[in-house]
Amino acid sequence: MGDPREPPEGVPEGGSGNEDEYRSVVFDESFVRAARIQELSARERLSGGFGRATRPRIGLGALGTVPRQAVALLLLIVVAFAAAVYFGISSPGRPGAEPVGSQLTVSLVALSPTSPVQPVADPAAPFVGLPAGYTDGSAGLGVPAGAATAHYTRVEVTRALDTAQRYLVASALAPRTLVQGVTTDVRSFVTTGEQVQFDQSVTSPRDDQHHAATGWMVRFDPSKIALAADTVKVAGTMRIDEAENGALQITTDHTFVYALRAADGPATGPVTLLSVRRELRMEFDRGDIAVAQLRLVDAVVQTGPTACGTPQTTFLQPIMATPGGTAPPAPPAVDPADRAAPAWQQCGVLAAP
Repeated sequence: MGDPREPPEGVPEGGSGNEDEYRSVVFDESFVRAARIQELSARERLSGGFGRATRPRIGLGALGTVPRQAVALLLLIVVAFAAAVYFGISSPGRPGAEPVGSQLTVSLVALSPTSPVQPVADPAAPFVGLPAGYTDGSAGLGVPAGAATAHYTRVEVTRALDTAQRYLVASALAPRTLVQGVTTDVRSFVTTGEQVQFDQSVTSPRDDQHHAATGWMVRFDPSKIALAADTVKVAGTMRIDEAENGALQITTDHTFVYALRAADGPATGPVTLLSVRRELRMEFDRGDIAVAQLRLVDAVVQTGPTACGTPQTTFLQPIMATPGGTAPPAPPAVDPADRAAPAWQQCGVLAAP
């Protein structure tokens, strides 16, 4: 009998009789998967799809037929689009990048009197003897009209001025800040890039030119000092320009006069006038303006009557008037060759009233 695997007519002449002669036309498995077809369903045939009895199967295997150049071009387009979105969000047109770390530099200058501190003559009218030019509260801040700068519109400048004014009120005029120990009102105006420095200045103040709480705000120890009058007298100016880094810059220079009394004394006790000059430099970029925040860059604070050598970083500590009081020691002479103390620690002589 013949081999059952052979055709009835026998092996074709010249043939090998095995499957070797068909190997040249055998397709690999990936090709077959990509080329699979599927017959139309009965519903598809009834709906009019008579022109073809099958439809191509499209699956992941079909991707193998996409040229590598096309895949590379697609990836290049995706990367270019992502870059465009990134640079659109962090637009270089916004001047002044958000800084991080310590930004505020503080200088505290104590002004020591040369004679005993005298209480005001009339506690009910403590500011009677002030020279002309002082005004009650925020009216004395001298906020200028908003005007456009080279890179900021009038509206942007006006908004920045409003933020600066509200910061000055919160940090130097509000009783919550002055004698109630509240710091959150001031903190709300500080940008996120400076809030860590602000918190460190409040929780662990020190005289290192960066972490004095009194650089950010005027505050007195509530256990020692109370306000003898709700009014604070103010005189000063505000100036607008642009910083070298492109930020909008507002420089404020004000003298605040406070009527103070001892917190543990009677409400009719002696009243002391304390003068505090604050020269502040604030910067704003467009993001700061939009959220009503500022970056406090420099703060120079002069306060008197204050004793030289008394720490002023946590609270301002004025010399309170007492009947029959004595004058504090005169400020020491400054020797430039003496480098035992930091150069920024200064003390001056308070001018006679």
